[in-house]
Amino acid sequence: DNFRRHASEAQKAAILPKACSGEYIGCLGITEPNAGSDAMSMTTRAEKKGNTYVINGSKTFITNAPLADVMVFYAKTDLGKGPHGISTFFCYPKTTKGFVCEKIKKWGMRTSPTGLVTFDDMVLPEDNLFGGINQGVQILTSGLCTERITLSGCSLGSMRVCLELSLKYAKERVQFGKPIANFQFIQGKLADMYTRYLSSKWMAYSAAAFCDGLENKAGGKGTDLDRMAAAALLHCGEAGTAVVSDAVQIHGGYGYCQEYAVSRHYLDEKLWHIGAGTSEVRRMIIARELLRDDFASGR
Repeated sequence: DNFRRHASEAQKAAILPKACSGEYIGCLGITEPNAGSDAMSMTTRAEKKGNTYVINGSKTFITNAPLADVMVFYAKTDLGKGPHGISTFFCYPKTTKGFVCEKIKKWGMRTSPTGLVTFDDMVLPEDNLFGGINQGVQILTSGLCTERITLSGCSLGSMRVCLELSLKYAKERVQFGKPIANFQFIQGKLADMYTRYLSSKWMAYSAAAFCDGLENKAGGKGTDLDRMAAAALLHCGEAGTAVVSDAVQIHGGYGYCQEYAVSRHYLDEKLWHIGAGTSEVRRMIIARELLRDDFASGR
């Protein structure tokens, strides 16, 4: 989305049709080994040499990096300007010399490959910069809101399927001569799962509808969209963790076995506390925007 909104027409024509058809798989490079929540402290450097940029540095926890055909990433083009010296680039990992990727082993989201990327004197044409020199901060932050809303939907999916699987299992599993769905402890968990799912759905859909209604979907500091997107993912991530935990508990020992889907969702769901800004960062964003206008826009 950031590429679509900020790249030139020529750059979009070269990449977007193949990305939409599935011929290209993309990835986004923000996080670095020593720049996670503090993304603006990134140290990846893009040094201008003639009509090229020489890239050195690394990115980590990059979704799809091990198989990506195109990568959008951020690097500092002016170290003296700090965060305001960041620019946005794209490269073709499979054909660009100096691009190295090591697959990261994770205990969740195993169907989504994640990589540690190293740029070792990677040379890019100056045309691979987009959005303007030293304009990377605005581009980076403008994309996080739509990302957070999208990831809220991922959490919702896990909550819904865990509720459905738990309802089915509770009616089929018989203990003490009757289905465990007859026991109030199980009924209480099912009720909690439902209310958490439904409240999360409202938060996510409200943020998505608000975003859809905006002509400028940039978001970022000082916008209502930033607050709503952060709140949606904060609530969905934490409610989702509670829902999948209840699902595992309802399934008992079977919920701890890999052949039961709830165990996979249990591992996957934790990511939504971390990805696209941790729960702690989301709380900082929400509080910042509430203090900005004394809750006038959030009522």
